[in-house]
Amino acid sequence: MRKKKSKVQNSKYSIKTYFSISIMVSIVAASSIFLYAFLDFISNHNRLLSAIVGVVYIAVMTFICMVLDARTKHLELKLPLRTILDATERITNGDLSVRLEPIHPWGKFDEYDIIIENLNKMVISLSNNSVLKSDFISNVSHEIKTPIAIIQNYATALTNENIPQEKKKEYLSTLIETSKKLSNLVSNILKLNKLENQDIIIEKKEFELGEYVRENVLKFEELIENKNIELDCDIDDMKILSDESYIEIILNNLISNAIKFTNEKGHIFISLKKVEDYAILKVSDDGIGMSQAVGKRIFEKFYQGDTSHSQEGNGLGLALVKKVIEIIGGEISVESEPLKGTTFIVKLETLN
Repeated sequence: MRKKKSKVQNSKYSIKTYFSISIMVSIVAASSIFLYAFLDFISNHNRLLSAIVGVVYIAVMTFICMVLDARTKHLELKLPLRTILDATERITNGDLSVRLEPIHPWGKFDEYDIIIENLNKMVISLSNNSVLKSDFISNVSHEIKTPIAIIQNYATALTNENIPQEKKKEYLSTLIETSKKLSNLVSNILKLNKLENQDIIIEKKEFELGEYVRENVLKFEELIENKNIELDCDIDDMKILSDESYIEIILNNLISNAIKFTNEKGHIFISLKKVEDYAILKVSDDGIGMSQAVGKRIFEKFYQGDTSHSQEGNGLGLALVKKVIEIIGGEISVESEPLKGTTFIVKLETLN
């Protein structure tokens, strides 16, 4: 649509230009004929002299018209170019409040108006990214601040020689657990940063997805038993062409989430089925569930549906899963109802 508009304006501009040139040529030609006739009359029909003066007159008038036309075009181009250059210089210096007004009204845009319009859109996008970056830094600072404060407090408490041995063990256990959470947070931040800001080369290889899922489920056996959770699995064998390390990120986050939000003696169901040419992985729990509004934002960085923060987490796991799935070429969706559990559904292409 934009291209068509630009062509129309180019066409109108060309007709206007041709019309102006035609008028100038007509004026020069008419005045030349008049001058030739006048000179021929006063010089007793000395046509050679009249012709020479006429040619000189045409040359001079043509030169003057060309200079005037060039000057007019220079003035027409100078203002928008100067405005655009000033704006880009301010943006380069970090001023993202720059907004330019189009030169012509809507419907009569030329190329400069389109450049201005695109420049405004670019600045708005940069401004939004700047806000997101500030929010990200703020969230990271907040998430790191809490575990660091805990580590400092408990480490300070351990310097007290009068603390009973049992308390020291309790404090040490808390320090170890908190340091693990901090390490996990930093690790997720680094992974997300790498995935979002670097060109990722996926080392795809053919492997058995069903067996790989089973292996990863076994890693959580102790956690599942500690909460007395009933685990059911229905996993079929199928081959895919992908990166195992990325699949591991997906499985680890979805299974750990299911365990985290499932109450003691709850139920988790993991299935892997081939539907047409796709592997459909489902991780379901009968935990606290979530509302539709929360479900729409659950893949955002640092977003946590549990506003009470009664559950552990930093809101990066599902954002990481979403990004990984986008990179390897797949889809993820969520189905959930409050107090009725949650099901995450991952769709990956299989090998025939």
